[in-house]
Amino acid sequence: MKKAPAKAKATPKPAEAKAAPKQTKAKVAPKPAKSKQAKSKQAKSTQDEKPSLLKTLKRAATKVAQVAATAAIKVLDSDAGRAAPSFDLTDEKGEHVSSSLLAGKPYLLYFYPKDDTPGCTKEACDIRDNFARFGQQGLRVLGVSPDSEKSHAKFGQKYGLPFTLLSDPDKTLANAYGVWGEKDNYGKKYMGIIRSSFLVGPDGVIKKAYRKVRVDGHVAAILEDAKSLL
Repeated sequence: MKKAPAKAKATPKPAEAKAAPKQTKAKVAPKPAKSKQAKSKQAKSTQDEKPSLLKTLKRAATKVAQVAATAAIKVLDSDAGRAAPSFDLTDEKGEHVSSSLLAGKPYLLYFYPKDDTPGCTKEACDIRDNFARFGQQGLRVLGVSPDSEKSHAKFGQKYGLPFTLLSDPDKTLANAYGVWGEKDNYGKKYMGIIRSSFLVGPDGVIKKAYRKVRVDGHVAAILEDAKSLL
């Protein structure tokens, strides 16, 4: 009899890989809660920093504005930055007033056509009514016209003008400032004072010039400019 064929040995199944042990996440220790006192200090510190920062920003903005204003004035005002012409004239009392005596002090030199005329009276009275404000800024006011000392004295007494009026009969100072020129009134041309004002600093330099002045609002504009320019 034929022997039955031997059964093939079964190939052993490969051993199943053991599952990797699960990694346990490290527990993160909770952050300690800030105490009420710490929170209060932090809040106070933040509040203190805000006003300080705001003040710094305001100061910086103000400085930038002043620099920009000065630069703009120099571009628009060819007189700004040049030395003010020197002078030696007599006032309504017959006393000499000179630029050398004013050295180290700011002053407003305003030129007007004639004593006791409507526009000139209005301008003078506006300065008179705001005279204390000029004083607060240490700004001396000097009015100039070709009128005589006697005419100035009468004009000043009539309206109670508390500032100096200088007599420039030869138009020496008027020509030095370029305010003596041709005028046109209702088609009639003639030579005369072109209403103008000049803000001069304590260093004797013109800070701002106002030419062909319109009386309304002029004094207010000067006082406002003086705050930043002097």
